[in-house]
Amino acid sequence: MTNALVVRGLSKSFGGVRAVNNVNLEVVSGHVHSLIGPNGAGKTTAFNCISGFLRPDSGQVLLDGCDVTGWKPHRLVAVGMARTFQVTRIFGELTVLENVALAVRSKSDKNFLMWRSAERFSSARSEALSILETLGLGDRAELTGDQLSHGDKRVLEIAIAIALRPKILMLDEPTAGMSGGEGERIAMLISDLTAQATILLVEHDIDIVLGISNAITVIDQGSVIATGNPSEISRNSRVQEAYLGAIPEGS
Repeated sequence: MTNALVVRGLSKSFGGVRAVNNVNLEVVSGHVHSLIGPNGAGKTTAFNCISGFLRPDSGQVLLDGCDVTGWKPHRLVAVGMARTFQVTRIFGELTVLENVALAVRSKSDKNFLMWRSAERFSSARSEALSILETLGLGDRAELTGDQLSHGDKRVLEIAIAIALRPKILMLDEPTAGMSGGEGERIAMLISDLTAQATILLVEHDIDIVLGISNAITVIDQGSVIATGNPSEISRNSRVQEAYLGAIPEGS
């Protein structure tokens, strides 16, 4: 098995506070690898350093063996990294289809053209519709983004990311604010997406993490305290202590 993403010695400080401290991470191609930890552990900072929204103070980020440390997000998208955010980012006034078609076109350097041009770009629309149908949004293609439910907006954001044809897809708390049923729907979707991209997941719902992850890395106070498969992580005493019993043994 090859590693789609390797992070070595990643560190980031804000003033005198070390938010991320010498984090190492290896994400195997075709796997769901979850990055978890209690509130304030440094997960989001690490995520932002990996995806180019923050520049790390030290360390390396390797994408398919290429050193992409400190690259801006648009450069990372060009070489195969896409991400979603805790707060959904879509074009609410555009249709669902137009949202995804714009992402498709951006891979052909068309991203500075107006969306009306994208509407005439039949191949982009065709690819966008295929993605939407795969993710269960085909019947809502002509609705505007603002007309979607919260769960569907999250799926749309994932569809936009998939349209960028990533090698690695980084999902930042995709089930945040969802009901149990909506969360399970997203979890199933994430599992299916490994056929198209490797997944690095930050997620607060421990049951979802344990249910869909191939590997889990746990951060506490900026440092990695455990890495392993779901069974190993659920039995790890340091992880249980960090979560104050939130991960029951034997889950």
